[in-house]
Order: sequence, then C-alpha cells, then structure tokens
Amino acid sequence: MSYPLQQKLQKLTQNLWWTWRPEVRAIFRDIDLEQYHKAHRNPLRVLREVDAAFLEQRAAEVDIQTRADRALRQLNEYLNPVTTWGLVHAGTLQSRPVAYFCAEFGIHESIPIYSGGLGILAGDHLKGASNLGIPLIAVGLLYRQGYTTQVLDASFWQHDVKEPYEIEDLPIVPALDPEGNPVHVTVEMPGRLVCATVWEIKVGRIRLILLDTRCEANSEEDQALAAQLYGGDQRMRIQQELLLGVGGSRALRALGITPSVYHLNEGHSAFAILEWARHRVQTDGLDPWKAIKEASAGTVFTTHTPVEAGHDRFPAELAAEHLQPLADGLNLPIQDVLGLGRINPADSGAPFLPTVLALKCSRRANGVSALHGVVSRNMWQCLWPDRKEEDIPIGHITNGVHTATWLSAELNKLFQYHLGANWMESIVRPDLWMRLENIDPAEIWEIKQVLKARTMRLVKSRVAEMYSRLDLPEENLPACDPEVLTIGFARRFVPYKRPDLLFTDLDRLDRLVNNPERPVNIIFAGRSHPADGPGKSIIQRVVQLCQDPRFRNRIVFVENYNIHIGRNLYQGIDAWLNLPRRPLEACGTSGMKVVMNGGLHISVLDGWWAEAYDGENGFAVGNGEIHADQAIQDQRDAESLFRVLEEQVVPMYYERDRDGVPRRWMARVKRSMRTLAWRFNADRMVMDYVRNCYLPAAVASSCQMPPP
Repeated sequence: MSYPLQQKLQKLTQNLWWTWRPEVRAIFRDIDLEQYHKAHRNPLRVLREVDAAFLEQRAAEVDIQTRADRALRQLNEYLNPVTTWGLVHAGTLQSRPVAYFCAEFGIHESIPIYSGGLGILAGDHLKGASNLGIPLIAVGLLYRQGYTTQVLDASFWQHDVKEPYEIEDLPIVPALDPEGNPVHVTVEMPGRLVCATVWEIKVGRIRLILLDTRCEANSEEDQALAAQLYGGDQRMRIQQELLLGVGGSRALRALGITPSVYHLNEGHSAFAILEWARHRVQTDGLDPWKAIKEASAGTVFTTHTPVEAGHDRFPAELAAEHLQPLADGLNLPIQDVLGLGRINPADSGAPFLPTVLALKCSRRANGVSALHGVVSRNMWQCLWPDRKEEDIPIGHITNGVHTATWLSAELNKLFQYHLGANWMESIVRPDLWMRLENIDPAEIWEIKQVLKARTMRLVKSRVAEMYSRLDLPEENLPACDPEVLTIGFARRFVPYKRPDLLFTDLDRLDRLVNNPERPVNIIFAGRSHPADGPGKSIIQRVVQLCQDPRFRNRIVFVENYNIHIGRNLYQGIDAWLNLPRRPLEACGTSGMKVVMNGGLHISVLDGWWAEAYDGENGFAVGNGEIHADQAIQDQRDAESLFRVLEEQVVPMYYERDRDGVPRRWMARVKRSMRTLAWRFNADRMVMDYVRNCYLPAAVASSCQMPPP
C-alpha cells in the first residue's frame, strides 16, 4: 500500500530514532532550512507548519519521496530485527524487562525535559539499550515548562527564563493499558490525591513513559507540580520525587508491565523501592521487611554525585508528612521507614536522604567512573561502619556516550569507508579501531577543518545575536577564525569545575591567546543552576573578560548551552578543557564526544580521564596528586594548565608538514580514537550494566517471586 508523502513523513517523526540518523534529519532540513532551525530542529513541528503546496514543490526538488521511502524501510528493519545482542545475551529480561527511572532525559534539544549531564547520559543510555535490543522501559516526568532558557542581561548576569512548549510539538501519545484505555495514576500527597496522566514516547525500540500532572482533577497547584524540572522548594522537590518513584511504579503496573529490575538513575527515584515493597505487602501479603528485601534484590542504583551537598536532604518532619501513606501501606511505623533514609536510623531528628534509601535497598550500587567508585565508597562508608572502605558495596560502571548521536556525518562516512558500512555494530571491539592506522591523517584533518568552519559560523552567529540583543558594538564581535587553534570549555558552571582557572594570570593568558604566530581561540558555554549565585558570578566574569580589548577577538561565550550547541562544539573544536578539582568530577562525558570527532582532551586526571589517559592520547593537567590546601591546589593546576598549553598543545598544533598537516597532532588524534572510542561508548556501558547489574538482579528478583 502506498501512503501519501505527508503520511510517510509523519510516521518518521513518531519515533525518536531520527535523533541519531542524520540522513533522516536532513530530509526535514531540506524541506525548509529556515523553518527547521526556527522549530529547534524538530521534524514534527516542521511538518505541522509547512504549507502542503510548498512541501510538494520541495519534494520534487530534493527527492524527498525516495528518501522518505528508504528511511521508513530502514526504520521498519530496525524495529523488527532478526536478532540483537540483547536477544542473545539478555534473554532473561524479555518477559520481565528493566524499568529505568530518571528525573530527566536529554534525547534532543527539541524535547526540553533535561537540564544537563544526568539527563543527557540517560538519553544516551536509552539509545544504547535500543541499539542492543535490551528489554527496557524508561520512566520520567513530563515537564510542561521544560527546564529554563539562559538569557544574559546587560551586566552579563544569567536569568532563567521559562519557555513552555506545545505538547503537539512532541511525538507523544497517551500510554494505553492492555485493554487499550488511556492510563492515569494517583499518588498520595499530604491531605490529597494527585492524579497523573501517563504518556509515551518511542525512542527506537525503547518506550519512554512520562507522567504529567496537568489533569483536570488536580488543583492548579498540583497541575504545576511537575511543570518544571527541579523547580520549587524542598516541598515541591519531595513531591516530584514521589510522583516519579511511586507514580512511575504504578504506571508500569497499570500498563501491564512487571519489571524484574528497577534501575534508579540517581536518588530522585528512590521512592520506587518503597512502592515496590508496598505493592507486595498489599497484593501478596508479604511481611514488610521481607517485601523490602525482595524489592532490594531487584534494584540497581547509580549515583552520579561526588559532592555531599548535591544529595537531597529532606527535613524529618517534611519526610514524615510525605512518607506516611507508604508507611501505612507497608504496615510499618513511620520511624522505621524514615530510618531507611537516615545514616543513623536511630536519630529521629536526622534528615531523610533518598540516596541513603537507594544505597541501603539495592542489590547493586555503582558510581560512574573508577575514581568515582572510590570516592563514593569513601563518602558512604558511614552506612557500613563495620566494613573496610574497599569492602563497601559500591562498584563502578564508567559512563559512555551514544556515538551515532554525537558523531559528525562526515566522519561517519569516513569510518564507513575504512572500518566497514556497519562499523557501529562492532564499536566495542578494539581490533576494529586498529584499522584507523590505515587512514591517512590528512583525510581526518581535512574533514576536521570543514567541521570547524561550520562550528565557528554557528558560534559567531550566536554571539552576534547576543550582541544585538544587548546593544553591544558590532565592531567588537569576535572573528571566530577557523584557522586558529580552538579550545572548548562547555558544561555546568559551578565553582568546583573551575571554568575561570585560566584567569588566574591574565597577562600570561594574553600572551597565550594573542601570540601573532600561534594564536588560540577559547569558546566557553554553559549555565548555572537557577539558585547558584557563585556559578552565575563566574559566568558574568567570563563574559566580562570577553569584552576586554585584549581578549574579545579570542575568547567568546555562547549563550544558552544545550544539546544543539554542544553537538556542534564537540564536532568542531580542536581540543576540550575539563578542569574540576579532583576528585569532584563523577565522570564528565563531554570529552568522550570530542574524542570520537577528532578532537583532543585536556583534563585534570579526574572522572573518566583518570582511567583513560595513557600519556599520548590527550593531555593531562597536574599529576593526580591533591594538596590539602585548596588554594594551593588551584595554583598548581593553573600553572600546569598554562605549561601544557604553552609547551605541548600549541606547538604540536602549529607544527605542520609541507602539506600543512600537523602530523604529530594527528598522530595523537588517531591514538586517542583508537584507545578510547571502543571503551567510552553507550554500547559498552549498557553491556556492562546488563552483565554486572541487570542479569544478577533479575535472577535474584525471580527467585523471590511466589510460585504460580
């Protein structure tokens, strides 16, 4: 049966598979480039707003009909595979899948239900699980107002602007129960029930279930409960977490899904454990502590926060008020339930920590890099005071990134030619990457120059928009010269990440970036949490420095960092900076995205870089040793950073052969790809979770099930 073009394109928009298929995105980009970017590169919105006659005209001009047919055929083959890695290695999960809970999901910039690294990691996890064919259902919240948009004022202070989106712009449908009815769930809150509508988005082979409190049955206050990611005070925060953990668990049951494993990605979803146990008490008549033990046997917990202040701490009275319904359902005194989230259960006045609940009640717990595992065991040794630190039951699975999402189309074509058309299916094989040695460095270099020029055009355009809005002089716009060594620094702005470390010696920085023969561009991007005044102060200082006559042609700040800006920076810059105070970086995945795009990583030996750096596949700032005095450590690292840039990075980049190719630089680029790309990708990460966490937890969970 032949479908009209509009219908074919509509079918393509309904699965977020297109977010990692550049040839599919190109179809919608070619329909109307201006509208495509105006719509935040959202194919569904492009299709909804394009004129039918114009679409037919463009279809004839750029062969959209044939391209759409090909894409639909590929999508159908993807969704109906003969076999997958998951079918072979994770068969136990087919009948009872993994339920993956997270407070945010960063899948594409047009779906603003993420704030930063945690959500983008979750999005990459779903895409990796989809490619591998892992039976996994994701659970989150539908934030109708998204997160916030970063807007700088005339003093360069960050303002956090809400920009609600239209749900019609999302490829989202009501989630249906086995009888085909739309699903709604309720969650007990103090003095009331809160209703949530359940929605579903397809991410390849993965179902993403999202709860939405904008129901007519709710008060205005409750309709706003899940309106914004990480919005409101502690009361709203605990209610959002109850909605995610308790409401998410109930939504799965209403959909007819019985998971064998709960994977809690950070402590925000820890209440899912109590709901799982409560359900077993009420449905199967289990003893409360046995029910908690059985729920714990099937729970996997990943912690991402190496800073104690980053973990939620709810006052005892607030926690008791909100957890009383769960305690009643468990047939336990409220103090017993609160004790599960306290470091010292006997301290009745101590705050309740969802992270502590998750650590106490999970079969497997892990940090997100080898060093973060060490940090986490040290941080939480207090929960197991009779054990040595090395025996604390917190391991690690190092994060990885979804290659197809972040890799440039140009480099993908190069790899298809040299590594094989289906090279991504073997991405975790080290021997595959050895074939990089057969690629002429000049080929990678030439592609990199194309990517860099594109990135610099975007950067200059975004900076020009900010200058126009703030009425800054056009003559002060940076040149954004793509011939110049360009270094990127983009992440959440918070003091411990030290984005201003280079500013400790402005005269030395001046000499570095303005060397007439070997100049350097530095691109900053990033935002601070709306409540983080010190972080906003650092942004203000960076942008003020960009206006200094010495630096305004060499240092720029790109406003409103998001997935789109990040993807362009990762693909186009030459080198990437990461400067946390060791050991406060849990992982730091942005550098992984740069490596696969032919850039080099310059980082403190923290997070993933502590286990990745081999001396010749990037650059290290410092030697990994930590001074007891933080100020002295900052001085040491600043000196090391300047020396690395002055003595290694800059000379190596500008040392060219007679063809203009920096051979030593490119040798390091190839070594970086060869030694890192096979390890630090989402396929390897998800495989590790399946082998080390999901399968053991699923077996333990099935052993706890009552006989039929």
